[in-house]
Amino acid sequence: MTSKYVYKGMDLTLDIYETIRRVVQAIADKENIPFDEAYLLFSKSHTYWCLQTPATLMWSESVEFIVDEFYREQNEVA
Repeated sequence: MTSKYVYKGMDLTLDIYETIRRVVQAIADKENIPFDEAYLLFSKSHTYWCLQTPATLMWSESVEFIVDEFYREQNEVA
């Protein structure tokens, strides 16, 4: 099996997938929407892109920080 996300030789694939799941669940809970709908919202964001790009180190941040970044980004767009 090849890794999708690697940073300095370290496989981050499962860590990033789990972080995405936890962030999307937090957004779904906060917005009172289904998980799938929250995933669609999050997947269109720059924050999601950063989380999937290991060099940004977003994967090392807490779920709460990432959710805050997502909402900050949404407020800038609006």
